[in-house]
Amino acid sequence: MAIAEGPLPSGADEYDVAIVGGGVNGTGVARDLALRGLKVVLFERNDLAFGASGNSSGMIHGGVRYLSSAPHVTEQSCRDSGYIQRIAPQLLFRMPFLMPVKSSRQARVMFELIDAYFRAYDDYQPLKHGKPHCRLDPGELSRLEPGLRGSIVGGITFDEWGIDGARLCVLNALDAIEHGGRVHVHSTVESISRATGGEDAAEGARYVVEARDRITYERLRVRARVVVNATGAWSPITAALGALPQERVRVRPGKGIHVVVDRRVTNYGIVSETIDGRQIFIYPWQNASILGTTDDDYYGDLDDVHATSEEVRYLVQGVARVFPSVRAARAIGTYAGVRPTLYSYGPNEDALSREHEVVDHAADGAPGVYSMIGGKLASYRIFAQELSDLVAVREFDSTTPCSTHERPLPGGERVPDAIPLAEQYAVTPVAARRLVYRHGALALRVLERTARRPVEHDVTCPCEPVLEAEVRHVVREEMARTVEDVSRRTRLGLGACGGMRCAARCGQIVAEERGLAPREGLTMAREFLVKQGRSRIVAMGPAQARQEALALAHMRASMGET
Repeated sequence: MAIAEGPLPSGADEYDVAIVGGGVNGTGVARDLALRGLKVVLFERNDLAFGASGNSSGMIHGGVRYLSSAPHVTEQSCRDSGYIQRIAPQLLFRMPFLMPVKSSRQARVMFELIDAYFRAYDDYQPLKHGKPHCRLDPGELSRLEPGLRGSIVGGITFDEWGIDGARLCVLNALDAIEHGGRVHVHSTVESISRATGGEDAAEGARYVVEARDRITYERLRVRARVVVNATGAWSPITAALGALPQERVRVRPGKGIHVVVDRRVTNYGIVSETIDGRQIFIYPWQNASILGTTDDDYYGDLDDVHATSEEVRYLVQGVARVFPSVRAARAIGTYAGVRPTLYSYGPNEDALSREHEVVDHAADGAPGVYSMIGGKLASYRIFAQELSDLVAVREFDSTTPCSTHERPLPGGERVPDAIPLAEQYAVTPVAARRLVYRHGALALRVLERTARRPVEHDVTCPCEPVLEAEVRHVVREEMARTVEDVSRRTRLGLGACGGMRCAARCGQIVAEERGLAPREGLTMAREFLVKQGRSRIVAMGPAQARQEALALAHMRASMGET
């Protein structure tokens, strides 16, 4: 089968490369190719980082678990971690982990094996600016984390790096735009076809991508010499739009869920084990703590992935085995994503390869069409470079080298000191620090809005906190079109109140910025609150569920809903 042919449509914009998918792979490729001088356009059906990239564990880790089975994956992950720290220094934070070894008949032998394993991992630590592992006795573990319980023979400490995956996608997309690219969010691609009329042989295949804006219903049509399918778990569906064989882009979707609790219950990541022997963890992440993660085959709706109460209990039970105080923490949400792991029939889900692959569809009758399969957040940049090297040389005879490992992402050229900024612009130090984390040097651009319009000093979301100036900034400058989009870029509404104190005001601001009726802002706010409530309810006990129902009823009444 081949991509269907048809006449070139009139009025279609022309690009060198059309990219489908706004996750970290798609935005990474858009940035890489734009920096090489190619004209790129990207389409994302939902919002940037809607899928796995925005619902991951939030770590640029070194791939320690792959050291024995695929050491080159570990090496790639560690090397790319070092590069990402260089280009986005404001976004990364060190995350120390503790791995306690519980007493058992083979515990002493297991402790020695784990120690030897991490000695091998230490060889890769310089690539990601990590610290060597330490071997700890039970007393040292207890002093570091008094909340550890059970009979423990010792433990290991190692470190990784945390990151906001959604911000990483947004910054890659912004850099692509700054270098001449176009990005269309909430725009679903409806067809990919090949047109021959009016083209000469030297130009090769020229494709037509037709999309529709899911909010305004406007139709979008572009022509491109190359098409890149970077839709992750949606890859087979995207391939079908061009009548390409889906078996060439098969993935084995793996669902992973996380539970968010309302504060930092520990200053360390703690590795534990589930009832079936899988490794899980709890770790501090920005202003909260996260329990993760499951790994299960997924056959449901990729646009509607959510955690279940059984999955939540599975994680809480496993973490409580070594850190029982987690049961006293208040769960404020869950989130879920689907990993686009390479297809393999037979292995357990957590044994599947985390490698990546570029599929060239020339053999399918579609030269110039490529699919990106597999991969993970920690090595997105090298995956984007591999695809971009192939496209630039083969399709455009370009010798411009990759520079994504050297050139900072927007705001990454320097990291301002938050305290002087707080004093200069009369905002709280916490608000200034969160702004600097999300925007780096661009935090100045947000704060300058408050100097021009003092009303924008107001805190829209007290939990994070998020200033009104930042909400307006992400709508104007970062393609946010809904309350949920704002939340993804700023973490508005993801704190302890679940958006109850900020969603309505955020909806008003989004409506004002987009020239919409106030009622549409309230509708966006309600949709966000319903989704947030759905994410929390599966992690609640009876008392919290009753309080949640009361709070939602009050919120609906205050927003004029009967």
